[in-house]
Amino acid sequence: MLSSIRSSKISGLLLALFVIAGCGQNTNSSKNDLVTTATQHTVNTSTKTILFFGDSLTAGYGLDDPSAAFPGVIQTKIDSAKLPYSIVNAGLSGETTADGKSRIDWVLKQKVDIFVLELGANDGLRGIPVKETTANLQAIIDKVQAKYPNAKLVLLGMQVPPNMGSDYASGFKAIFPQIAAKNKINLVPFLLQGVGGVAELNQKDGIHPTAAGAKIVAGNVWKVLRPLL
Repeated sequence: MLSSIRSSKISGLLLALFVIAGCGQNTNSSKNDLVTTATQHTVNTSTKTILFFGDSLTAGYGLDDPSAAFPGVIQTKIDSAKLPYSIVNAGLSGETTADGKSRIDWVLKQKVDIFVLELGANDGLRGIPVKETTANLQAIIDKVQAKYPNAKLVLLGMQVPPNMGSDYASGFKAIFPQIAAKNKINLVPFLLQGVGGVAELNQKDGIHPTAAGAKIVAGNVWKVLRPLL
């Protein structure tokens, strides 16, 4: 009985993750629609840039205040610690890894000191082959490292539910630690740990984190990001 309950909770958490990015369809008709900053700051020449590149989770889909998205919460942590970093939120709802690969050159026109990559959930939603998702993520990383070889990278891990098939689910989950190891970059194993499937931490759609949920997501990222600052 206990095993059954645990299995149900895990499936619920993964199902929430599975649909989370796809619920914010990409209605972007212009690159000018991009969320450019999580919060407004007066930036001096000594301030370094952390760029968050992702989908609806990064963009803060459904939140009244874009700064309530997890990158904005992290900016607050940075400001409280008086660290010389400013966050750029380059999240776009509905984006796949292929979309990200197409958009990355434009985003990299500004200097990047730390690059945080959060893409892949929409690929899982659409059942895109693991090999293709892996190739797209690697292409994005290659472009970042080629243009800014001294930039530090953080990859945010994602998962899909087992009803996609155990082979696909396990293969998808393995993408992120494998890429992190291959490129020797930092990894957050599961971005939505502690939030996915928890009703009170998600919006009415049961999918996207509330402001409270975003704070927990930010904490998951902060544990890995903070030592890099």
